[in-house]
Amino acid sequence: MKRFLSTILLAATLVGCKSSKIGSTANVQLRFLDDHVIAEDLEINGNKVGGLSGIDHHDGTYYLVSDQPSNPRLYKANIVLEGEQIDTVIISEEIRVNITNEALKEQHLDLEGIIYIPETQSFVLSSEGSINNDKDPMIFSISGSGEHLESFPIPENFAAASERKPRNNGTFEGLARSFDQKGIWMAMELPLKTDGPKPKLIRTKSPVRITYFDLQKKEATHQFPYRLEPIAKIPWLYFAVNGVTDLLEYAPNKFLILERGFAAGHGSNGNTVRIFDVDASLGTNTLDRNNLTVSFYNPAKKELVFDFKWAKKYLSEEIIDNIEGITFGPVLPNGNRSILLISDNNFNSMGRQLNQVILMEFIQKK
Repeated sequence: MKRFLSTILLAATLVGCKSSKIGSTANVQLRFLDDHVIAEDLEINGNKVGGLSGIDHHDGTYYLVSDQPSNPRLYKANIVLEGEQIDTVIISEEIRVNITNEALKEQHLDLEGIIYIPETQSFVLSSEGSINNDKDPMIFSISGSGEHLESFPIPENFAAASERKPRNNGTFEGLARSFDQKGIWMAMELPLKTDGPKPKLIRTKSPVRITYFDLQKKEATHQFPYRLEPIAKIPWLYFAVNGVTDLLEYAPNKFLILERGFAAGHGSNGNTVRIFDVDASLGTNTLDRNNLTVSFYNPAKKELVFDFKWAKKYLSEEIIDNIEGITFGPVLPNGNRSILLISDNNFNSMGRQLNQVILMEFIQKK
């Protein structure tokens, strides 16, 4: 009997360990594989590598964006995978955005999202601007050498002077190429003030707008609302937040959406990072709706697929950091797609944080 019970306990332990690395819905499965921490003292061209808020991948090269407004820049990187592990991360090149260009010199470039456009060898970037200083958020493209190419007109609701009141440090965050490659998706981090409150410990109707921009027309043509989760931890100090930081469209109108929360007073355990499987196929087009607190709308359907607290003990420093970027990576040896995520260390301005790269396996079930 003792041997039988020991076998049951061992089996339960193994299942528990496996399930803590895997999350799934009816549509997708994600499995945590590995993480790698970039050295915090790494410098390229005399600039510390940090503030890594977005990531994209094409043909073996990774592109990272830094959110330092005083020196907006991108990095090219080589992330070497060995089987299901990250072997090395090599930051190979820095690309500075030319802020002397007429279209950019008066802007506040708080860069958050990045998409590489292989057809033109250019980049599309998102910037949160500075609402408190009347600086609009932006979506714009630059050349491979950092020269401004063009800016996308943004819906009036998102402008700093808008009566819809975008929140400072809560505007243009995530960027993703559309599944059909004909456009890009932009996700707001937080709701417009007239759309709803910021998330609280209790559940609130806090919808962010996720907007589609047609790459040929260079304009917004569609939008759907997505409701944020509540704050997951009690803030023991004065600050708490939860918002969208990035997204991927893995099938038409099907998304992986990354939500990152933070509650002050928990030290290095203040972050909550979750990935949701999202179906926006029946979401109301809210592009021309000015106030979501009074307008009836159907939000995108969402289901939790992965919470990084499940994999905390497998992280190299057992810290879930400020994960802000997500991209599809190369095919794994087993034939499934990989996903890579990047964290923003805020240049360690609020205590020690990590430039953390995370590797996951992605399986689409149907």
